[in-house]
Amino acid sequence: MVRSAHGTSAVESFVIVAVATILITRAYLEIMDYPQVGNGTLHIAHALWGGAGMMAALVIGWLFLGFGARVVAVVLGGIGFGLFLDEVGKFVTRDNDYFYGPAAEIMYVTVVLVLVATRLLRDAAEPTPRECLANAAAIAADGVAGGLPAHRREKGLELLGRAREAGADPDVVAGLEVLLRRSAPVSAGAAGLRYHLRRRLPRWVRSPRWVPVLAWLMVISAIVGVIGGAVALATGGVDVATDDLEVTVERMTVSGGILWITACLTVALGLPAVIALHRTDALWPLRWLRVAALIYALLGALVDFAQIGFAALTNLALGLVTLAAISHRLAVQTAEGSARTRSVAVRL
Repeated sequence: MVRSAHGTSAVESFVIVAVATILITRAYLEIMDYPQVGNGTLHIAHALWGGAGMMAALVIGWLFLGFGARVVAVVLGGIGFGLFLDEVGKFVTRDNDYFYGPAAEIMYVTVVLVLVATRLLRDAAEPTPRECLANAAAIAADGVAGGLPAHRREKGLELLGRAREAGADPDVVAGLEVLLRRSAPVSAGAAGLRYHLRRRLPRWVRSPRWVPVLAWLMVISAIVGVIGGAVALATGGVDVATDDLEVTVERMTVSGGILWITACLTVALGLPAVIALHRTDALWPLRWLRVAALIYALLGALVDFAQIGFAALTNLALGLVTLAAISHRLAVQTAEGSARTRSVAVRL
């Protein structure tokens, strides 16, 4: 099986859309006092709409070629999966309990498994020459189908260069290079929207000096959560009260355990990455921090929302600001690295 060069980002986008759909759905139902679609006899659960969204994503992926069709499939599939997963409490209880407590934990475990499996599959080995060539061919096919924006053309040429260096068939490489260079130029589409949104970010978020600050705040917050969870796990709860101080650590619950695991994952990924930020120009610290921020912001929000309701939006907002700052810096450094690589190639 040949891995897609854009598969990981597609899966992460799918998960982000799904989690956002769950949070928006829960907020809407709370605000609107849980309305129902149907009549006195019928109730059309939104899991059905979720199934329809996932079906539409599959059908679009089968029927149409091109990058745009895949973007639509990712968005529709993410919305559908979010709507479906939001009603998991109804599927695991005899009385169809939408408010079943462990539903948030089931959502959490599902999303974590998807993200972890995706990362393991991507990081299992470096892309092989065959994968580089196949992905360049897929980008060239997209160009034939509907043209290529500049960043996609550059990605295809970069993959071709790696395949050429690894000894790929020169005739195949030359033919794909002709297709890539002659594909009609088109607007950046979703990538252009991301670029526009990055430019609309406040300057303090775009500033590189805020990345380590926000990252350290996230890691320190997670460390506090790890310590508190370890104390609760070891002691079964602590309640100390004096005249000047009162400390209460509740017993570890299932939800608390999930949040503790989230904090442990955040520390395991974020701490070595934030330490390495000032010691290397490599991209791996930012990539690790982005995954840590994704886990901290979105996955923790699922359990927080189930436990403390709308107060979870505060933690979610803080996590999303950190994620935005790290993602922006990663995009800037990736672009700078690609520019340096092209400059070296031209000189050679």
